[in-house]
Amino acid sequence: MILNAFSLEGKVAVVTGCDTGLGQGMALGLAEAGCDIVGINIVEPTETIARVTALGRRFLSLTADLRQIDGIPALLERAVAEYGHIDILVNNAGLIRREDAIDFTEKDWDDVMNLNIKSVFFMSQAAAKHFIAQGNGGKIINIASMLSFQGGIRVPSYTASKSGVMGITRLMANEWRNTISM
Repeated sequence: MILNAFSLEGKVAVVTGCDTGLGQGMALGLAEAGCDIVGINIVEPTETIARVTALGRRFLSLTADLRQIDGIPALLERAVAEYGHIDILVNNAGLIRREDAIDFTEKDWDDVMNLNIKSVFFMSQAAAKHFIAQGNGGKIINIASMLSFQGGIRVPSYTASKSGVMGITRLMANEWRNTISM
């Protein structure tokens, strides 16, 4: 059957920001395809956990504020300790703050940039180290936005961060092309 070609049976996917919305949908889709899930969120994703485990998949919930990058390597070490490997990283966690550019504060700028671009880079870097060490490559999916192309109104740091995601995704695709699919 054609769907067997898309099976992810036995794979482990790390999904950030999977408590609601797109992240929850991606975690559920990956679980339906056969993945066990590692969810990294700032809050416990109780609904996502229930829905993933109802599909017969395992769910490891890790609570972290990804704006604080020091803990990122330990999060992935915990995932590998639990499941033995990781195969997929979905960098979905994100933040948006709305204010006219003329009035935008440094704190709002830093909060958005630290989560939307800085954590994406360092989560990808940490996952890439595991993928390379495991010897079987891996997949990284970074979530950008249409605002990467069209700009935006009243969302200066969000627009800049998602444009940055596009740029670093291209960079990683070039640098890691032999082992990691972006």
